[in-house]
Amino acid sequence: MAVYEITPNKLRKIPETNFESEGIKEREDLQRLLRDQIDVLAENTLVISEEFGEWEDSRRRVDLLGLDKNANLVVIELKRTEDGGHMDLQAIRYAAMVSTMTFEKVVGIYGRYLEKLGKEEDPESSILEFLGLDEPVEDEFAQEVRIILASREFSKELTTAVIWLNARGLDIRCIRMRPHRDEDKILLDVETVIPLPEAEDYQVQIREKQQRERISRSTSKDLTKYQVTIDGKTTTPLAKRRAMFMIVSSLCEKGVSPEDVHKVLQWRANSLWRVVDENVDSDEFLISATNAAKDGGPAFDSGRWFYDDEELIHSGGKTYAFTKMWGKRTEEGMRDLLDTFGEYDVDFTAV
Repeated sequence: MAVYEITPNKLRKIPETNFESEGIKEREDLQRLLRDQIDVLAENTLVISEEFGEWEDSRRRVDLLGLDKNANLVVIELKRTEDGGHMDLQAIRYAAMVSTMTFEKVVGIYGRYLEKLGKEEDPESSILEFLGLDEPVEDEFAQEVRIILASREFSKELTTAVIWLNARGLDIRCIRMRPHRDEDKILLDVETVIPLPEAEDYQVQIREKQQRERISRSTSKDLTKYQVTIDGKTTTPLAKRRAMFMIVSSLCEKGVSPEDVHKVLQWRANSLWRVVDENVDSDEFLISATNAAKDGGPAFDSGRWFYDDEELIHSGGKTYAFTKMWGKRTEEGMRDLLDTFGEYDVDFTAV
């Protein structure tokens, strides 16, 4: 894509150049600048390490390792070459290597990175604040690894491979960085080429569907089910997220406000409810939540919320969607709710 200057008399084309002829180095220049302004490549991302290589083959290093607002790890690979080389295969290897990281491991990595930068911050507190949590929810942490490839250009072989991999559930983004020289200034044109911006929402929906199907086939999760009893009527065995939702929705139907539920489950911080400030249906809710994310609010991953028409909770002129993401404290949370609102005929049993 050409870059032009608008002058009073004409459009003046800004000549394109390349990193090598301009003396711009991959690590000392590009990586350093992007590390400190990562939003250029990845909005709502926290860089937790640079040149990360804490594995057996320490010669292999991730240029930048990040964490996004959904607690997913982000592998960022940079190249100043004309075709991207084999950075797709390299990044996939790195993504596989970091995919098993726990919250505790990431805290240690970030702590060493902060120490290297000379920053006296508490790594755990900084990460929790970035994620909007009061304490870690291990079952929600690093469920996926995203990949961002940034290069001067990409070969057809590389883009074909990335499109194929994305269609099978991976999340790989290709960002083209083209330098232009304008007299004594160097301008950088940054453009996302995969996924195409106009098709991104559709591709995200397809990938989320594939992820949900993959999770449903997994047998490594906690398969404990619960029967919920409401006004003397007992449900069939339910998965823990559905059991928690049944308890919360029934309490709200009986007059308990979503805010009062949040007070009991305050350890979930800002991850318990997603709220729209008017009474809406599921389609309108999705539009409002998505637009809020585009305006700088937290990302809305539709697979993580109960937001079908029959699931949304309306209270005080607002519409609430309840989280589906529950880890080891699910049963504790259900018991705390029943202990607090014991006057209502609601109970549960693990089966």
